[in-house]
Amino acid sequence: MQNLSGWMLALAGFAIGGAAGFAVRRARLCSFGAIEDALMGGDSRRLRIFGLALGIAILGTQALIIGGFLDPEQTSYTPTALPLVAILIGSLMFGTGMAMVGTCGFGSLVRLGTGDLRSLIVILILGVTAYATLRGAFASFRITVLEGISIAMPDGARSDMASLSTHALGLDVRVAIAATAGGALCWLALGDPRLRRTPRLLSAGIVLGLLTVAGWAATSWFGDNFDNPVRPQSLTFVSTVGRAIYAGLLNAANFLDFGVGSVFGVVAGSWLAAWSAGELRWEAFDDDHEMRRHLCGAALMGIGGILAGGCTIGQGITAGSMLSLSWPFAVGGMILGARLGIATLVDSTPKEMIRRGWAHLRRRNYLPK
Repeated sequence: MQNLSGWMLALAGFAIGGAAGFAVRRARLCSFGAIEDALMGGDSRRLRIFGLALGIAILGTQALIIGGFLDPEQTSYTPTALPLVAILIGSLMFGTGMAMVGTCGFGSLVRLGTGDLRSLIVILILGVTAYATLRGAFASFRITVLEGISIAMPDGARSDMASLSTHALGLDVRVAIAATAGGALCWLALGDPRLRRTPRLLSAGIVLGLLTVAGWAATSWFGDNFDNPVRPQSLTFVSTVGRAIYAGLLNAANFLDFGVGSVFGVVAGSWLAAWSAGELRWEAFDDDHEMRRHLCGAALMGIGGILAGGCTIGQGITAGSMLSLSWPFAVGGMILGARLGIATLVDSTPKEMIRRGWAHLRRRNYLPK
């Protein structure tokens, strides 16, 4: 029964990851690209698509909770104490690393499926540093120092918006919060006429949101609570990459895991999308400078992703679907980190970015000269 349950979870992860990789590669959707478009180009369309995915994920995930199919207390996104310092430091590191690589962990898996050998190096470094932070050399410092500084929720309540609101108001407001938040995010995307003319982007956002819900459902239903207890989980691509590398090197039994299956599924789905479009091609580093930048960025994403509790998908959509209180801090930190990373690449240093921004404000007469 244990092997059957593990195989069911791994296959479900592979199928869900494959669908995500195919849809995202086909639509050219990238979380860092969406942030860069919004910050540097004033174009929020791809960012709205991630908002659409989050809105759908919120509606579907909260429906599972309300229907009794998913217990939020069993997930890792609603602890009774919020490690805010670790989340802020980790999200800044992850965002900066994402800018240095040019994409996130999920995007690196998608690129790997198209033949990008740079992403193979990124995935290896990200996975190794993530596992070292999760259970290896850096784990003790993470647990005792960074995560030791946490904010306890009142009366042991869970750190999600629905639970805290219910605790404060004395009545269950989960339905109202989920409907309001999910509906508003969907409206922001679907209400944009430009997005309605881009069906591939819209379909990728819808698919990504539905697959997040499917991940919660699969890990809740296929897990064997007697022989092989498994926390409900959904799409995330930091710790799962580390576990996939660990499974390949040291413990093949770890392949029987939803997250590990989803890692290989994303690569396979991306490969299928690129192959069907005739876009498979080998790519490598242009020079040693590009390689050093990718190595540094991958390490920042691996360590930062574990501290933050997930990546742009794991925190941005999966934790968000749970209405986790960590979501706004992690996403905000990743956006800020990405902007600092862009400044380092474009302006050489964050100090130069601040100087240029100050000069721009003075030219616009927003500040005294």
